[in-house]
Amino acid sequence: MAKIGRFNLLEVIKFEPQGAYLQGGWLGEILLPKRYVPEDCEIGDPLNVFVYLDSKDRFIATTQKPRAQVGEVAYLPVKEVNNIGAFLDWGLPKDLLVPFNQQQSSMETGQSYLVYLYSDEETHRIAASSKLNKFIEKLPKNYKQGQKVDLAISDKTHLGYSAVIDNKYWGLLFFSDVVRPLKIGQKVSGFIKQIRDDGKVDLSLHAPGFKKIENLADKILDRLDKSDGFLPLSDKSTPDDIAEAFSISKKAFKTAIGTLYKQRKIRIESDGIYLLDERD
Repeated sequence: MAKIGRFNLLEVIKFEPQGAYLQGGWLGEILLPKRYVPEDCEIGDPLNVFVYLDSKDRFIATTQKPRAQVGEVAYLPVKEVNNIGAFLDWGLPKDLLVPFNQQQSSMETGQSYLVYLYSDEETHRIAASSKLNKFIEKLPKNYKQGQKVDLAISDKTHLGYSAVIDNKYWGLLFFSDVVRPLKIGQKVSGFIKQIRDDGKVDLSLHAPGFKKIENLADKILDRLDKSDGFLPLSDKSTPDDIAEAFSISKKAFKTAIGTLYKQRKIRIESDGIYLLDERD
């Protein structure tokens, strides 16, 4: 069954001068305009297409990739504001509408906002909302400590950065767990640091515990291998130099190179760290 505002694998059922028609299930036949039809396409072929409503509110398919799909958050710029609402650039010919009643604050042309994409149940039109609390849940479910997740930075608070976890739930990145400033709308990979007694989630940009150190150590080894076995960094380097090179804290860096030193994989000198040959 085809899903509105999402990519779908749909079968070609016929060709017409205007393009290929795809089997859309409950949506009926969906046109894929001729300019998007692959040259070697045949009846019966499955095509991965995005389904939405065109300017005349007809279901249509495209192979173009929008910046976000229904059920996702994205940081999008406003192209125009009129008496209907704000229209965002999301990478498709038809701009994405944010109705006035879905704006957390009045949107302005040229500014970007973090929004959630949804499909109206009655009209099936795809729209967006900056009132994220209507769509994002406060108490994540079925997450475990150390689990890797996708994050979208939503806001900066007095404690740290509020982030959307996997387009569904709220979490918090404390300033103490962030080496470099983050931008609103920025998407990063993160980890579940802990689930508090009240059900809320603390996040981290690095894997917790020894796994984190192993990952950092592997990253340092990889950089050494690509830099002819030498990096001008050591336990004497400044926190800014280390953050510039690896986006980690000096404490984490020192622990990682200490682990590598004990494993006899590197040697540490005053001018930097050197990769040891297996024969050394």
